[in-house]
Amino acid sequence: MASRTVLTLGARPLGLSHNLCGNLTTLTGLEWSSVCVQQVRYRRFPKFVVRPTTRRPWHVRKWTEKKDEFLDKSNEQFVREVIADKYAKTSSSPLKDGPWERNPYLRGTRRSGVLALKLGTLIHWKKDGTPFTVTVLQVLDNHVINYVPPEVYATYPSHCPHQGLRFGLQVVGSLSCDPRQFSKPYNNLFVKAGVPPKRWLTRFLVTPDAAIQPGTALNVNHFKVGDYVDTQGRTRDYGFQGVIKRWGMKGMPKSHGTTKSERKMGATGGGGDKDGIWKGKRMPGMMGNYLRTMYGLQICRINTRYNLLYVAGVGVPGLPHTFIRVSDTVLPRKQRTEDQMSSVAMPTWFEEDEEDPLPEEMFVDDVFQFTEPSLELEAEES
Repeated sequence: MASRTVLTLGARPLGLSHNLCGNLTTLTGLEWSSVCVQQVRYRRFPKFVVRPTTRRPWHVRKWTEKKDEFLDKSNEQFVREVIADKYAKTSSSPLKDGPWERNPYLRGTRRSGVLALKLGTLIHWKKDGTPFTVTVLQVLDNHVINYVPPEVYATYPSHCPHQGLRFGLQVVGSLSCDPRQFSKPYNNLFVKAGVPPKRWLTRFLVTPDAAIQPGTALNVNHFKVGDYVDTQGRTRDYGFQGVIKRWGMKGMPKSHGTTKSERKMGATGGGGDKDGIWKGKRMPGMMGNYLRTMYGLQICRINTRYNLLYVAGVGVPGLPHTFIRVSDTVLPRKQRTEDQMSSVAMPTWFEEDEEDPLPEEMFVDDVFQFTEPSLELEAEES
């Protein structure tokens, strides 16, 4: 419910200014008795669905035109070997020197996330026998591509003024590909990091104390079992759908004289003060293909051999074999405690930090491990 103020004096309306508290002051200095306040119904923040069909102007062209290079099988194999040898030494970590200065994890620190491939769902059991569903995410070939400090990020169009200089940008890429598939401007984005061109790129808001040097490799050890993460992906695109599928409406009667109206929405306009169609009216239109985030999902299992994250729940958005953004949760009640802060990998996990090799499988304490016996019986006394 909002209000619109109308000031009339004779036949000519006069303007006025008002603040959020509702105190009205006319431009001509008139008294309050001369002002008429009329309550008007309208929606202030309509939601529009925008589906861009062209790339944004500040994004470089990604793909290049496929050209026939007239290479036989032997020459094609030779070109692939040259590309593999060029990036073979940088597959794990192309850092020429050591990482940047490492800071402890503090309250308010925000680390970078990773790009994971959604594989599907599985059933796990707790030690008391309760079944629950997990979503399997695979962290494939993640590298840090670039870091933008807060001073530079503040000049970007996507910067929110209320953030100030608190966050910088960490660009992360996943899944190395043949550089011949991409355009030259896109390949130049990875020269600074010294890694092969990546199939997918994304960026995370990070605090300066959690910045990672470009070229650093990321894997599942960036997280620990028991951590709570936020997963973001793009939902299934259903295309143009009617009101029954899109909004779950009942539709019109299916008998007693109804013709060709079974799946229609019915009356739309109305009359009186609410006549017309308001912005935001539920009508047929494009369904799906939205960016959605699931907050506070627990990591109940980690496989270090295949870089697998087992996240509790089935609400991870996106279809199988689509990339998901995984980062530390922002929910206040699921943040790390003071005792857990000392064990956080800052700014990420490095192999030289581990004295002993990590186990292949790691589970949360209350999750049943498949290597354990499922039933134990005590021997009866004879």
